[in-house]
Amino acid sequence: MEVKIGVRSVHRELILETDLTSEEVEEQIRSALAVERGVVALTDVKGRRVVVPVASIGFVEIGEDEARPVGFGGTL
Repeated sequence: MEVKIGVRSVHRELILETDLTSEEVEEQIRSALAVERGVVALTDVKGRRVVVPVASIGFVEIGEDEARPVGFGGTL
């Protein structure tokens, strides 16, 4: 699943692929937002960890849970 995190005062968003479900990602973000000076920490599919202070988050976009088919699906 793809997760995009917009960071305040930064023109590019952080984009990572994770094995978590959308519900798990949302729960981690909600938990971090509930804590004063909290951080959101997510691990991507390659094992890299992204840690963002919640005070710096502008937005979070959570992608689809389903894998999309690859290739040409149309018939002639």
